[in-house]
Amino acid sequence: HRVDVTPGDWVAVHGCGGVGLSAVHVASALGGNVIAIDVVPEKLELARELGAIETVDSERVDDVPQAVKGYTERSRGVDVSIDALGIAETVRNSINSLGKGGQHLQIGMTTSEEGGDVSIPVDTMVTDEREFYGSYGMPPNEYDEIFRMMDGGKIDPGKIVTETCALEEVPDVMDRLGEYDTMGIPVCTEF
Repeated sequence: HRVDVTPGDWVAVHGCGGVGLSAVHVASALGGNVIAIDVVPEKLELARELGAIETVDSERVDDVPQAVKGYTERSRGVDVSIDALGIAETVRNSINSLGKGGQHLQIGMTTSEEGGDVSIPVDTMVTDEREFYGSYGMPPNEYDEIFRMMDGGKIDPGKIVTETCALEEVPDVMDRLGEYDTMGIPVCTEF
């Protein structure tokens, strides 16, 4: 709801943790041509299973925005770019992957070292008329739409759940989340 994804739009998702994989899945269900970007090949493979049509291993390319743009028509850049990680590099890569009039959605929060301050290419954003949006969670009044997508078979959130744990294991899982050492979304099922 914060950005417009319509069928045929090019959408880049930077960071394929649980939130990024969810963004891949929803954007694909909305008809977007999704490009997933991450440093972990297994996460990129899961992104493909969730609907990404292209992937970029950001450790294997010198210029992530250029690699992303290379997949789009006439290398014009994506219509929507989502940063689901929040480190300075992914914020800038996301913004620089956009084409003219593109929309950047910032979901990932910055690191404690960055403290919310990240330099961005403001002049390019102005001259290319790029838009910057932030999103912090999904309000309950939007749940019905997600449930309809699930009922209609457009999305299956269960595909993103890659691990279950017991209540006593939650602290260890939380530590692994902070170190980006999980796949998809871990869910506590045993109390």
